[in-house]
Amino acid sequence: MHPGGEAVNIDKLMIIPQRDSIEEYMRLADEYGCGFEYNDFFMPKLLDDEEELNKCIELYNKTGNKPRFSTVHGAFFDVTVFSDDPRIMEVSELRVNQSLEVAKRLGAHAVIFHTNYIPNFRVDSYMDGWVEKNVLFWSRKLKEYPELSIYIENMFDTDCELLGRLGERMKDYSNFGICFDYAHAHVFGDEKDIDIWVRTLAPYVKHIHINDNDFDKDSHLALGDGRIDWEKFKNYYQKYLKGASVLLEVTGIEKTRQSLEYIKNL
Repeated sequence: MHPGGEAVNIDKLMIIPQRDSIEEYMRLADEYGCGFEYNDFFMPKLLDDEEELNKCIELYNKTGNKPRFSTVHGAFFDVTVFSDDPRIMEVSELRVNQSLEVAKRLGAHAVIFHTNYIPNFRVDSYMDGWVEKNVLFWSRKLKEYPELSIYIENMFDTDCELLGRLGERMKDYSNFGICFDYAHAHVFGDEKDIDIWVRTLAPYVKHIHINDNDFDKDSHLALGDGRIDWEKFKNYYQKYLKGASVLLEVTGIEKTRQSLEYIKNL
């Protein structure tokens, strides 16, 4: 019996595997029917080490009974695809392309990138430019990689205005969507405004990241160990976000299992 009534029904629930204990994560994914979101590949050091990168991809690909669905967290450190600086744009596009190529090699269906704008720089030309340049850049990437989906995630965003504008402009691309990081919205936004976040972004959300925190920092606690109201999340999911895949964005077997059990009994 679920204390909140009907259990939350998530068709695509995902966890983060770790290379050093991949067999254990495979068993956990099989037990709970989960997919994987690979989190190894956003580090510049790995992306620039071809030998190590190939080993990492090979390790995941040779693992038997891989999950039937997976995503990749793309590069995000200093990635600024809306920059006016051509040199920064060049490196940013390189990192995006590397992330997309990794996803192809892993057989993943989507890659997640961050918004990465300066949230308190409330200048119209900067904000409008962010939207326009993101539309141009991601429209081109979606055509270059039609077999992949691209999801853009809120990071330090203090509100959902720009991400909502981007979602509206990109809504005709079936392989584009928003990754709504529910935990980030509680830390960098205002917990009282979560209803605005959900209602604004819901038409474009295809993927969700969840973990717990105390509203003070992005602490990636197991579900139930922080202050986020998960009954409220369940109601939002069932009313507005149904069909979106959900990543339990915690690391370590114990925190992952705890979060799986928590969401299962929500």
